Amino acid sequence: MGWLADETGLGKCPANHVPLTPLSHLRRAVDIFATRTAVVWQSTRLSYAEYGARVSRLASGLARRGILPGDVVATLLPNIPAQAEAHFGVPACGAVLNTINTRLDADTVAYIFGHAGAKIVLCDTAFLPLAEEAIRRMEGAAPQIIEVVDHGFTASGHFLTYEDLLAEGDPDAPWVMPEDEWESIAINYTSGTTGRPKGVVYHHRGAYLATTANAIGWRMTLFPVYLTIVPLFHCNGWCHTWTMPMMGGTLVCCRDITAKAIYDAIADEGVTHFGGAPIVLNTMINAKPSERRAFDHVVEVFTAGAPPPAATLAAFEPLGFNVTQVYGLTETYGPATECLWQPDWDQATGDSRAELKSRQGVPMAMLEGAEVHDPHGAPVPRDAAHLGEIAMRGNLVMKGYYRNPEATAEAFRGGWFRSGDIAIQHPDGYLKITDRAKDIIISGGENVSSVEVEGVLMKHPAVLLCAVVAKPDDKWGEVPCAFVEVKDGQTVTEADIIAHCRAHLAGFKTPKYVVFSELPKTSTGKIQKFELRAVAKLI
Repeated sequence: MGWLADETGLGKCPANHVPLTPLSHLRRAVDIFATRTAVVWQSTRLSYAEYGARVSRLASGLARRGILPGDVVATLLPNIPAQAEAHFGVPACGAVLNTINTRLDADTVAYIFGHAGAKIVLCDTAFLPLAEEAIRRMEGAAPQIIEVVDHGFTASGHFLTYEDLLAEGDPDAPWVMPEDEWESIAINYTSGTTGRPKGVVYHHRGAYLATTANAIGWRMTLFPVYLTIVPLFHCNGWCHTWTMPMMGGTLVCCRDITAKAIYDAIADEGVTHFGGAPIVLNTMINAKPSERRAFDHVVEVFTAGAPPPAATLAAFEPLGFNVTQVYGLTETYGPATECLWQPDWDQATGDSRAELKSRQGVPMAMLEGAEVHDPHGAPVPRDAAHLGEIAMRGNLVMKGYYRNPEATAEAFRGGWFRSGDIAIQHPDGYLKITDRAKDIIISGGENVSSVEVEGVLMKHPAVLLCAVVAKPDDKWGEVPCAFVEVKDGQTVTEADIIAHCRAHLAGFKTPKYVVFSELPKTSTGKIQKFELRAVAKLI
């Protein structure tokens, strides 16, 4: 291969330039951390040597089944070892990984199969009915199902099993490393709450840099123990599965996200890090005594997915956790900004500390920029008052939307990725989200931040979880409507909630209606406000 020289007469060559890819993390770990524990799940404990051999078997097994470089291999899997192995084994045969949300409906899964052109789907036994129904609804070539039989399940007998596929592979097979770091490593489909989901394409370079950004932001040292609470189908688990081999770390799988499972993993496996939405923090706070376990170390937690109420942060950290608020989207490989803690904040306590930690922060190490822009694309003043849209650019931004040039062009308008999130920017550069653009409530011409109202609601001792949306109103245009989940054993009325809010908020920001019900949530714990808006219209 020829290499072009620059103005100095020097150029790239294999001695000084290798395309960046997270595959290199595992290849290195297999060599230097061979005997260390790489993956834990129930009775399964894989060393790095065993992990690497299984990845090689998967890569070569897929190739023998006809998977070529550039082909798409999908998964319908929970957080189990096969999902972690797919993160390395699929790209190690040159293919593109498509991890699909297991909570989607069959019609959406059918669309994703067809739009991405998946050739094979690795499917957990529990999700075979979903995969089969999706295939029945497809037009065009359907993917071949490979059944992954997890602990406690029995093979259906209808499909080649994952372990049989691995048995066909070669534990010493060489990996297909990218010749160009811009090559695609994964495609992730957005939630698609307002239409068909869009395919967000990641490249090897971005995935590699995301792994290093996460390690820096989390202040990781060698040999962390990471618990997979974030679904590995969501932004590839925020890229943390690719991070662990770089640090010689242990990936502890968690199939069912419960307070007991998390406390058990911390106590039994020495978990040092995990990520999760604020609802996960809330679950830990409200765990029953029988679900809790004692542990003697501080666990580092990344939280994202929605701005966590200050009250949640204030209650969570004393349990033995240090929380870092991060922010990002599927389009930014997961976390892209972090609420980096400053030494001169060390004296902050209570609510003031929680308020600082609830900000979305500054660009992570591998992101070139994160700003708040006005409708014309110009940065708003950093005065903690002017509202605008969060815009980002750099290597932690997707390649674009697969087979959707119009949406890609719109997202990258003006040379920045447009997030759709509304925020202010403090004088120190720290971002703080006030709302999604679609979630701002305009009441009597005044903007009401649903996030601000939710923060006040969460301070009520009876409130377990809440969400605020706009309800159409003949007089004011829109008014805030609160949906509330109440803690077990607590009793509260609509009048109580409204009085509590009125004591802390301007009148126009106070909810005019309160609905007590369980809130609809995504697989990652995000509250599905589009469903609540539909309910509010009928009240």
